[in-house]
Amino acid sequence: MLVPVSLGSRSYEIAVGSTCLHDVGSLLAGFKPVSSAIVLTDENVHRFGYAERVAASVAEAGINVHVLSVAAGEQSKTIETANTLWESLLEDAVDRKAVLLTVGGGVIGDLGGFVAATYARGIRFFQVPTTLLAQVDSSVGGKVGIDLTAGKNMVGAFHQPLGVLVDTETLQTLPEEQYLSGLGEVVKYGVSLDAGLFQFIEDNIEPIKRRDNIVLQKIVAECCRIKAQIVAEDEFETTGRRILLNYGHTFGHAFEVLSNYAILHGLAVSMGAICAARLALRLGLVDDAFLERQIALHCALDLPTEYPGVLERERAIELMRRDKKSEFGRLRFVLPTDLGRCRVVEGIEPHDVFS
Repeated sequence: MLVPVSLGSRSYEIAVGSTCLHDVGSLLAGFKPVSSAIVLTDENVHRFGYAERVAASVAEAGINVHVLSVAAGEQSKTIETANTLWESLLEDAVDRKAVLLTVGGGVIGDLGGFVAATYARGIRFFQVPTTLLAQVDSSVGGKVGIDLTAGKNMVGAFHQPLGVLVDTETLQTLPEEQYLSGLGEVVKYGVSLDAGLFQFIEDNIEPIKRRDNIVLQKIVAECCRIKAQIVAEDEFETTGRRILLNYGHTFGHAFEVLSNYAILHGLAVSMGAICAARLALRLGLVDDAFLERQIALHCALDLPTEYPGVLERERAIELMRRDKKSEFGRLRFVLPTDLGRCRVVEGIEPHDVFS
């Protein structure tokens, strides 16, 4: 399945299939000239040989290629890791005709995209996401970046990839917690932007839980279609349309920081989406039935609905004030108004956030 991302001269396609990692080389060869390719992955993905398969495919296409690996996890999304990668590229005489390929989850895509956007004032990159969260969300749209100690994704750029290849077969080796993290983002799309997707998820709980490849391809392609359409309308977040993709994220990003990133992104978004729905209920934007249906789906998929442990509410609200979506220090939330619909709500008083 091909999903176009229509951005004028920066347009590209997302290819969704199964057992298709061997296609990367032929795809990359189509972006001539390519002086060399650098495959960036992490230690966890390395174990399954996905980066090596991609590298072998690129080599078979006649392109010089080598593999770089970093530690797995959010702790690698730092300026220190980026600097190490910049130095490695320079040492290997990587020039502006090279392409950096990211093979891994959202951390690798964000980090690698940021390195590509900044090295030599920008080189091309290609995404090969291997986690569900990266396949449905972070690999699409060109947002790349790294974290600061007190804020997630606070340093970054918009840098569109040459293309994205999704091989859903990689999800079979994904640890359960990582798989659930991806489902947190999938449900987000259904609740806030597409009621039909929400219904499809409800109707396919068991196939989703057993990672049925056909069902997953449909879900991934649909999530990519939703995001691609919104990105095409608001690539650089200037009209306010793209912010709607951030349902649950204002709460979720705060939960990630509070946990020192012990909570995976999609699981934090899952908790944050329920918090946002409860806030919407208190504001009269949705009714009890809406909240109950959303909670029921989260529970059916084994997604979390509450922040674990004691929540530092004042600290969480301070983190929300620093969120990229805030303006002039005022809290702004993406809140649902109906199943498959949401809007930005401003002027929320701090004492109302967790009431």
